[in-house]
Parts: sequence; C-alpha cells; structure tokens
Amino acid sequence: MEQNQAVTTAALYDLSHTIAAELLRDTRYPWEALDGIKEFILTLGETLDPALFEQREPGVWVAKDAKIAPTAYIGAPCIIDSGAEIRHCAYIRGSAIVGKGAVVGNSCELKNCILFDGVQVPHFNYVGDSVLGWKSHLGAGAVTSNVKSDKSPVVVKDDPPIATGRKKFGAMVGDLVEVGCNSVLCPGSVLGRCATVYPLSRVRGVVPENAIFKAPDNIVIKNQKGI
Repeated sequence: MEQNQAVTTAALYDLSHTIAAELLRDTRYPWEALDGIKEFILTLGETLDPALFEQREPGVWVAKDAKIAPTAYIGAPCIIDSGAEIRHCAYIRGSAIVGKGAVVGNSCELKNCILFDGVQVPHFNYVGDSVLGWKSHLGAGAVTSNVKSDKSPVVVKDDPPIATGRKKFGAMVGDLVEVGCNSVLCPGSVLGRCATVYPLSRVRGVVPENAIFKAPDNIVIKNQKGI
C-alpha cells in the first residue's frame, strides 16, 4: 500500500454521506479541511433551499424537519441537516456541520467539526477539530482531545509520521466506527473504517480499518464475521 494511504480522505470516508462533500473532496488528508469549515458553512448556507432549511439567525441554518431541544445552544456558523436531532443541553459552539439523521445528545459539545450523516454522539461527548464519518458512534463520555498538553503541533503517528502543522486537531474517525464509553481519542488519532475501540481506551495514532483496539499493544483485525 502507498505510504500513508490508510489515513487519506478517500480511505476513510464515503463522501456521498455528507453535505460537506465539496469541502473534503479536494483534500488528500481530511484534516486539511479543518481550516475551511467556517467559511464553507457561510457560503453553503446561503445556497440552501429555504423550503427545506430555516435560517434561525445569521450563520445558522437548520433543516425544518430536524428536532432541536429548547435547551440546546447552536452557535454560528452551523448547518443542521435533515432529520438530525439535537437533544437537551447540547452545546454547539460554531463551525459545525451536523449530518442527516445525526444525533447530538445531552451535554455534548461540538466545535469546528464535521459529523457525517447518521453519526451518533448521544451522551456527554466532546467533538472538536474532528471529522466523524458515516454512521460512526461515540459511546457515552467518549471525547476527542484536540490540543496536546505541551501545545506543540500535532503529528499523526503513521508510518512514516505526518507533521500536520496544526496546534488543534482532534480525531479523524472513519465510516461505521464504534468507540466505547469513556474513551479518549488523543490529538491526531485516525480510526479506519469499521474499526472498534474498547471502552476506557486511550487511543493515539492510527487504528487500521476493520480492527479492534483493545489496548495500545493489542490491536487485532476482525474476522469475516466482524469479531
């Protein structure tokens, strides 16, 4: 396999499952889109069909069939796509795209991120400077850590390592990934499609597609039955 191929946008995501496809399509690595999320939302929002989307305030577009709890906070800029559910006390700080049918649950916080269609972050999750692929799911309390403790630029621990030049970089989570409860995805984590992370894990680096992350030194590939 070509070097670093497993962490490319094409390897991680089916772009037919996001309203942000145009933003991601020209990237080699998905984190290259992080700086452009804000401007992309502001540009795309102006083109959305007013028969389908309501502009609730400057920079905030919400699909008319989305369910928004009265206690949720939605900061600009933001797009909430069709059928999404934003539950009580969710906190969307801005520069966030929430895909079709996605769930953002109680006490969850989003910031500068893309949630593909069908993503579930339903309980006490933090998602910052991250991209979550189609139907990926974060268990209760699972978070993306987006700044290193020493504040140095984030490096993706692939072979070879990739210097991103970014101080803020959470996780690139591929399509159909399952992350167990109370796990931490350290800055620069990349989880391949259909990967599974055990609860209470500390993930750093790259988890291959179709792999089970049990511990940093215990990552196994699923068999054909997915176990």
